[in-house]
Amino acid sequence: MPRADLLIAPLLAALAVSPAAAQPRDDDGDAIVEEMNRVRGDPRGYARSLRDYRDGYEGRIVTLPDRDDRLMTQEGVAAVDEAIRFLERQPPLPPLLPSEIFAGAAADHVRDQGDRGATGHVGSGRSTPGMRVQRRGGKIYVGESITYGPDNAEDAVRQLIIDDGVPMRGHRKMLFDTRWRHAGAACGPHRNYRWMCVIDFGETANGDVRPPTPRE
Repeated sequence: MPRADLLIAPLLAALAVSPAAAQPRDDDGDAIVEEMNRVRGDPRGYARSLRDYRDGYEGRIVTLPDRDDRLMTQEGVAAVDEAIRFLERQPPLPPLLPSEIFAGAAADHVRDQGDRGATGHVGSGRSTPGMRVQRRGGKIYVGESITYGPDNAEDAVRQLIIDDGVPMRGHRKMLFDTRWRHAGAACGPHRNYRWMCVIDFGETANGDVRPPTPRE
């Protein structure tokens, strides 16, 4: 069953099979950021598309759009209905600007976990999202979401928004968090879940915090 993970690194606080030798493609990460921006820019429009997606449910099993793939969910349509209500109340947000540092750090984690079939935000050598961004020349103040299973941007972002089986809907909150101004993503094969995508978010393009806005 597909799954997703998220973490916000220190300071931002408390949330903290294809051949594995294949390399993540840059356009996969770009498509993830593009799809997130589409949803952030028009939450109500995306809610309408989720109503169509809802029609594919039979109990806890959903047939994915335009194909015969079927997915067992934990909550059934209840999670979709809750996501629709959230999106109908959510104001549009500015687009996330691309960050090459974040995309590179995300790709590092994809390569690390895909080969080993590992999951979660802690990589080899106990590396955290902030550490991976720092190794790329940035700072440590970042958030991270990971999807396991979906092999295209539309399915991956939908998984984050519905957040089936995640009581606090942390992945959805991450995507709509007004702190984030930049994002970078990468996707690639995973030994156990077939495909994974890592998304890193930050207030700035290098993982630093934005300076306070001066008072006039």
